[in-house]
Amino acid sequence: MLTKVYGSAVFGVEAQTITVEVNTDIGVGYHLVGLPDNAIKESNYRIAAALQNNGYKIPGKKITLNMAPADLRKEGSAYDLTLAMGILVSTGQIKEGHSLEDFIIMGELSLDGSLQPIKGALPIAIKAKEEGFKGFILPEQNAKEAAIVDGLDVFGVSSISEVIAFFDESQTLEPTQIDMKAEFYEHLEHPEFDFADVKGQESIKRCMEIAAAGGHNIILIGPPGSGKTMLAKRLPSILPPLTLIEALETTKIHSVAGRTLEKGGIMTSRPFRSPHHTISDVALVGGGQYPQPGEISLAHNGVLFLDELPEFKRSVLEVMRQPLEDRDVTISRARFTVTYPASFMLVASMNPSPGGYFNDPNAPVTSSPAEMQRYLSKISGPLLDRIDIHIEVTPVPFEKLSEDRKGESSVVIRERVTRARLLQSERFQEMEHIHYNAQMGVKQIRKFCRLDEASLGLLKSAMERLQLSARAYDRILKVARTIADLEDSASIQGHHISEAIQYRSLDREGWLG
Repeated sequence: MLTKVYGSAVFGVEAQTITVEVNTDIGVGYHLVGLPDNAIKESNYRIAAALQNNGYKIPGKKITLNMAPADLRKEGSAYDLTLAMGILVSTGQIKEGHSLEDFIIMGELSLDGSLQPIKGALPIAIKAKEEGFKGFILPEQNAKEAAIVDGLDVFGVSSISEVIAFFDESQTLEPTQIDMKAEFYEHLEHPEFDFADVKGQESIKRCMEIAAAGGHNIILIGPPGSGKTMLAKRLPSILPPLTLIEALETTKIHSVAGRTLEKGGIMTSRPFRSPHHTISDVALVGGGQYPQPGEISLAHNGVLFLDELPEFKRSVLEVMRQPLEDRDVTISRARFTVTYPASFMLVASMNPSPGGYFNDPNAPVTSSPAEMQRYLSKISGPLLDRIDIHIEVTPVPFEKLSEDRKGESSVVIRERVTRARLLQSERFQEMEHIHYNAQMGVKQIRKFCRLDEASLGLLKSAMERLQLSARAYDRILKVARTIADLEDSASIQGHHISEAIQYRSLDREGWLG
C-alpha cells in the first residue's frame, strides 16, 4: 500500500515541503532513500522502539520510504514522526480518519514515543500556509512559535500516541492560540535593562540616543570600569519597538538556529548578541558543513556588541565588512547557496591603550606610543569606515555614583528615537533599501544633508584644525542629519555639525594617525 505524508526542510530561513512516500510490499526489508543524512538513517531504531512501547510495530514486510525531492539533502531527526505515521498508515495499523495529506507532520521521537522539539518551526508553518495545508502537527514545545501564523491550525502534541489517536478519531486536538497583542507589548513599558539605572554619563547617553535614532554603528573608547558594557546592554531598550514584519524576520532566524524555545513564541524585543573575542569567523558570520546562522544574523534587527574590539582576531573582524555594507550574508557550498539577513547595529568597545587608562585623567599612562599604535592598528581602516560614531567614555566620579537621583528612563528616550525614525521613514519612503540615516549612500547624503555657507565653513575649519580624515566627512554629515531629526529640524544647522564633529575621536591625530 502506498501512503504519502508531508514534512519540511529548512534552507537558510526558508522552508521547502518534503513528500515522504511509504510503500509496503511482500518481502522483508527497510529501505530509506532520498538523500537522508545519518540522523535520518538512524530513525528506524527510534521509530521501532517508540512504536513497540505504544502497542504498534514495524511489520516484517518490505518497506520502502522515499523522501522527495530525492536530489535534495535532508538532515536532522525531525522527520521521525513523519516517517512513523507513514509506516502506520501504509501497513494498515491505523485508519485515516483525517487525511495525512492535509497536514505537515514533524517531530523527533524518544524511545518511549514522546516528542522532542525541532528547529525551524516558524518558517515551516509559513510555508505550510502558503501551500494550502490545513494544519501542522509538531511537538508542543514549538506550538506557540508556529501558532504565530494566521490561517493554519497548529496542534502541539507531547507523544506519538496523541497523533495516532487524532488520526483514528479516538481523540480530538485543540489548535494552539496565541494573543499577539499581549505577547508583543508586554515588555515595552518595563525593559530589563533601563537607562535610568545609569548614573552620570549624560553625554554618552546622548550619544547612544543619536546612534539609536539614526541606526548608526558606534564604538565606545574608555578605561575598564567606565560603564561601556552597561551602556551597550541598554541600547536595545531605546530602539523603536519591533514591527510585526521585523519580529517575524527575527524569529525565523532564531527558530532555524533552535534558539526560540526559551522565548516561547515570537520574539518581541530586539536581540542583543555579545560574542566572546575568541569567536571564529564561521561562528560570527555563519556557515558550517550544514550552514547555520552566525552571530551577525542572530543580531538581525537588533544590536551586535563586540567588547574589547582589538582582542578579536583580525580575520574575524574583516569578514564583517561585507555584511555591514550589504546587510546580509551569503554562504556558498558546492551544491547550494543560502543567504541570511544581517541588518544590525554594531556597538563596539575598546580600551584606549593596552594598559587601558590612556584617557583617564586620574591614572598614569603606562604604554609607550609604539605599543599604543600597535594596539589601535588592530582595527582596520575599512572597518572603521563603517562606524559612524566614536565616543570617549570616562569613569563616573564618586559624587555621581552615590547620588539617589535616577536618570532619564529608556521609555522616554525611546519616544524621541521613534519620532526621529518616523521622520526618516517618510524621507526615504521612495527608496527600497534605505530606512534610516545610517543607510544613506553618497547620493542621499548630497541630497538630504546640504549645508549653508556658515555650517560648511565650520565643518571645513574643524576638519583642518583637528586634522580629521577624509572618511570622517560623510559620517559627520549623516550623524548631523540624525541630530537635526531629533530636534525635528528640516535643515542641518551649525550646532548640529558642531555636535557631530565631537563623535569622531579615532579620526583625530594621535589616535590612528
